[in-house]
Amino acid sequence: MRAKLPILSILFVAAIAFLTAPSCRKEKKILTVGGDLRFSDDTLKFDTVFTSAGSFTTGILIFNPQNQEIVLSSVRMLNANSYFKLNVDGFQGNNVTDIRIAPRDSVYVFATVNIDPNDERTPFLVTDSLVATLNGKQFYVPFTAYGQNARYIQDSVISVNSVWDTTLPYVIINSAAVAPGVTLTLNPGCRVYMHQNSGLVVFGRLLANGTAKDSVIFQGDRLDRRYFGYEGYPGEWGGIYFHSYSNGSRLRYTRIENGGNGALGNPAAIWVHIDSNASGSLPQLRMENCVLKNSIGTGIYSRQGTIAAANCLFHSTGGYALAVIQGGRDTFTNCTFANYGGTGLSHSNQGTLAVLNYYKPDQNTIYYGDLNAAFRNCIVYGSLDSEVVFSSVPEAAANLVVDHCLLRMGKVREPFVNFIDCIYNEDPLFKEKDKGDYRLKEGSPAIGKGNAAYLPLVDIEGKSRDGQADIGCYRFE
Repeated sequence: MRAKLPILSILFVAAIAFLTAPSCRKEKKILTVGGDLRFSDDTLKFDTVFTSAGSFTTGILIFNPQNQEIVLSSVRMLNANSYFKLNVDGFQGNNVTDIRIAPRDSVYVFATVNIDPNDERTPFLVTDSLVATLNGKQFYVPFTAYGQNARYIQDSVISVNSVWDTTLPYVIINSAAVAPGVTLTLNPGCRVYMHQNSGLVVFGRLLANGTAKDSVIFQGDRLDRRYFGYEGYPGEWGGIYFHSYSNGSRLRYTRIENGGNGALGNPAAIWVHIDSNASGSLPQLRMENCVLKNSIGTGIYSRQGTIAAANCLFHSTGGYALAVIQGGRDTFTNCTFANYGGTGLSHSNQGTLAVLNYYKPDQNTIYYGDLNAAFRNCIVYGSLDSEVVFSSVPEAAANLVVDHCLLRMGKVREPFVNFIDCIYNEDPLFKEKDKGDYRLKEGSPAIGKGNAAYLPLVDIEGKSRDGQADIGCYRFE
């Protein structure tokens, strides 16, 4: 007689077989193709201005929006030698691998930045990016932190009369504006550093009161470039824009370096827009003993503006060193305009100086305005066959005086230009133009050939000219 198994034993064996059968086993599904990530912030900002050496920690969430589990092959910092250190879901390191995130879940990433604010090798704005990789696709989150001790001006409007001193440098991020009717005064030695694509818009008045010993400086904030071997790279920031409302601004012993990238709408280190008070006694901008160099675009772009400049040096620009467009009232006395190209700059198409009583944005449109301008005791020279463009249309007045200047230009002499005792196409014999030294060497044709009636008392360095009528911004010694 066959033995019978108890019914409970039969049911138990059947259940085990069902649960262990390969075709019926329930497995977790991991997303292996495509996918997306979400982050709690689009940029992680360390909103602390450090006042002593130390660290600051903050965090960000990485979300998995899928209905499947995902595996991040890596979570890392973009730069291997980053100022930022990571802790990803409890794992430390700047390249953490194989991070699992359950469906509709998230992991926390803590980031610490270590900065010595008194270390001048530290950038003013420390930046990097978190990189999370999912199934071969990379997702980026920018990190930003303040570096050196400085006064940070971010997306700001200066709405009351203000004085900037030399206690700490100023760093402008995402541009700043001087409101109409407001004066911003910069004391001797003031340093203003511009972050990428930033600029200063002047609706009111800007007074930069540098001296021969303590210049005011505007430049990009990438001071670390000197460690890469090319300090002073053009186009690091936008420029300074003087609006139509602006009147009576003055730059004395001021250096404007490495700008002109068009962040303010025009690729120029200085942009002077149509003077709305053209009948007034004050120019929109007065420049004395200034240096403007390494603009990736135009040096100064004046569209129907009013500028009065003396003892200034404009050199090494990607476009014209000076472009006077659609007329205006401009005077330049004992200034040197020089263009030979340089690091990051090509001087092959546009000349160094352009003066026009019209503006032609395209082939079918033209604007024009009265021109009354004078260049006295100026040098305009460079590596092209002609560095000068003078042009006019009959719809507006055109009066241009070029008096005792040394010019590199072609044979055409426009009838609206009054040339007075100028020198043409004779090398001014700059000392070391490749190193930015535009002083005059012995035997220069510019020595003693200026018009003494318009001679400033001192040269660009504040040295007395003693009545020696040299052409250009430097007195020959």
